[in-house]
Amino acid sequence: MSWSVIVQSLPTFEKALWVTIWMSAVGIALAALVGLIVSLAEYFRVPVLRQVLTVYAEVARNTPLLLQLFFLYYAFPVLGWKMSATACGIVGLTFLGGAYMADGFTGGFEGVSKTQIESGKALGMSDWQLARYVVFPQGLALSVPAFAANVIFLIKETSIFSVVAIPELTNTALDLIGLYYRSNEYLLVLVLAYAVILIPVILFLDWLERRVRHGAFGN
Repeated sequence: MSWSVIVQSLPTFEKALWVTIWMSAVGIALAALVGLIVSLAEYFRVPVLRQVLTVYAEVARNTPLLLQLFFLYYAFPVLGWKMSATACGIVGLTFLGGAYMADGFTGGFEGVSKTQIESGKALGMSDWQLARYVVFPQGLALSVPAFAANVIFLIKETSIFSVVAIPELTNTALDLIGLYYRSNEYLLVLVLAYAVILIPVILFLDWLERRVRHGAFGN
């Protein structure tokens, strides 16, 4: 183990770290938006749209991100739609993450008491008003644990981006190992880099979950 090799690699890994953080943040934000749309269509049983989005969710959950990225990066250009590697990574993360986020949100929305829904309808509330004032506030609070688990899962899934040559952490480590044959040093930095990202995220999500639980249930 050579510490000088590790020190020399730090600037390269720092650039890769920010690429991973940026792509994770964008992908997770878009996945949460897609998941919310899918879960609302499912919860309110929107005709046609519900069936279409259900098919999407099943396809996304039952195919690996690796295959999805290959399709986006290599098959789409044949169809006349070429995307950069970065765009493929974000679209792939959104496509996969949206389906998992939808499951989490749907579980939260279904946890809202049916009595409250029926009471809202009795008061003449529209579906939009029910979503905004009854389902959203409580359902989103109930879905925080699933959301947190999906965030961590999607951050780790960015390691697959190396297959389309995105210069994130895993791809950077593999490139350096191929160039200098110093596996121990670069793999150690890779593990530490993911820890730098994940540990603060886990701590924040744990704090958020406790706060939301306390606000919703008083304990």
